Amino acid sequence: MIEIKNLSKRFKSERGTFHALKNINLKIKQNELLVIQGESGSGKSTLLNIIASIMKPTSGEVLIDGENIVSFSDIHASEYRKKRVGFITQSFHLFDELTLHDNLLAPLVIRDLTREEIEEHIQKALTTANISHKATQRVKSLSGGEKQRSIIARAIVNNPDIIICDEPTANLDHKNALLFLETLKLLKADGKTIILSTHDSLFKHQEFIDRVISLEEGSIG
Repeated sequence: MIEIKNLSKRFKSERGTFHALKNINLKIKQNELLVIQGESGSGKSTLLNIIASIMKPTSGEVLIDGENIVSFSDIHASEYRKKRVGFITQSFHLFDELTLHDNLLAPLVIRDLTREEIEEHIQKALTTANISHKATQRVKSLSGGEKQRSIIARAIVNNPDIIICDEPTANLDHKNALLFLETLKLLKADGKTIILSTHDSLFKHQEFIDRVISLEEGSIG
């Protein structure tokens, strides 16, 4: 489903050129749950942002079902993210003054869906993320763990087939991190392809994880 070929990313600064990614080659199967481990600065977030078409590489290709997303225009990249990618981060980026329900409504109103279909999407996302009981509360009143589950719900409300998670448990306590693991199991059972970056030891030896790779200084170890 996802094939990364000879992918590199360089950044320029006053101190010279920094190689964030160096000739990455990687294949990710449909419905695979891939964990990418590595220290801060190893290139994990850069790789995820390129797969999500948020960032362009310096060279190389990212093929999604044979289509090279690196060549997408800004409009085409936006459509790809909207329809196919759910992004779960450690930062919340929610509308604090809106209810959780209305936060999930925002990405759906621009789609050609009936009111019933919109509610079905919202309820499924809330249930999967284990946050249905907070649907009518304003986001600003939610706890940190509840906000993280809200981020998950918003990421999956469009029913994307690719879920990208960037250090999703970094700000969670152990209890909420375990809840996140249960949500990952549900997403995998629902047929999603999941790519997750972390340095959290919680993800070691989890049976439902298909593969773990390491990034070290921009290269696959």
